[in-house]
Amino acid sequence: MKMKKTLLRWGVFAAALTFAMVSGRGADSSSFVGEISDSQCAMNVHSLSRSHADMLATGAAGSTAADCTRYCVHERGGRYVLQTKHDVYKLSDQKMPEPFAGEKVKVFGTLDPQTNMIQVQDIEPITK
Repeated sequence: MKMKKTLLRWGVFAAALTFAMVSGRGADSSSFVGEISDSQCAMNVHSLSRSHADMLATGAAGSTAADCTRYCVHERGGRYVLQTKHDVYKLSDQKMPEPFAGEKVKVFGTLDPQTNMIQVQDIEPITK
């Protein structure tokens, strides 16, 4: 009987752990809304749209904000960041933002205020 209770407890624990991992969001997770951009465009000027426009005007960075973001990350050594209305946040995960480059998103994670970095747990597109 004791063995069955122990197995049941471990089963419940494993199920809870699996659910937490699948959901990707911890209890202390917050959400941040903004645009996935690159560190150069987001941090050089206050207007993200102006910054992308300046880069796109050169012709080397593609024709969209997504093109510009990916160009600056892959060709100019930038990093993916989240640009909000008032802040720019570094993102711990640099693979998860790739499909959302240049798009409005909601990032779920934990902010480290000392480094201004979000420990990314999940990213969802914002649909209009």
